[in-house]
Amino acid sequence: MSNSPVNSDQRSRVLKLLPGFNCGICGYAQCEEFSQALLKNETQLEKCRFLLQEIFNENRKELKEILKEEKVIPEEEKYVGVLDGYEADFVLHPLPGEKSCREVLYPFTRKVLKAGDVVRYRPLACPITHFAKILSEDNGLITVHMVGPCHRLDPEADFEFMDIGICMVGGFEGIIEGKLPSVGETVRFLPGHCMMQKVHSGVLVQLEGRKAIIEGIDLKVWAPPIKG
Repeated sequence: MSNSPVNSDQRSRVLKLLPGFNCGICGYAQCEEFSQALLKNETQLEKCRFLLQEIFNENRKELKEILKEEKVIPEEEKYVGVLDGYEADFVLHPLPGEKSCREVLYPFTRKVLKAGDVVRYRPLACPITHFAKILSEDNGLITVHMVGPCHRLDPEADFEFMDIGICMVGGFEGIIEGKLPSVGETVRFLPGHCMMQKVHSGVLVQLEGRKAIIEGIDLKVWAPPIKG
């Protein structure tokens, strides 16, 4: 945390790159207050959940460069979950053109599910209700990407969905931002679309460039092992 005055030019640069919704979710009433707090190292970029959406990817990258210039964040960046404060190895972003990382679900329903269906469910151990579109179905497993939850809870919304109750999340697929792990490694990652900004863990089973598939998902994250 710094007590030195904030450069007004830098604050203007930061403010222009923020979403500008003045939503208050970050803990500050206005984006202008948040921009000043960022430059004084009193908060983190991840507190602005909108910046983790795909449409703000370039803004987020530019903001990180500004904060590095100002020595607010180190060159070797850390990814920390907002909810529980755990450090992640990397952030997992959606595949190009999609709104969320892909997830493989184990639904506990007997309903017939098919590609194109929109489903409402709650992941096991997660308190948030999700809405997702099914991309494919294979022997009872469904691959989805998120289309909610927030706006989907509006009773006036014009869409249809199937309620399938609790599902177990078996895997994630997305693009890694951060240091690349090795295939077979147990990793801790932050899904870019996660509303709670909670660190997940799993095993990296496939890596093509930065496109990763992670399986064996667990929302319980323990202290990392000592490597060396």
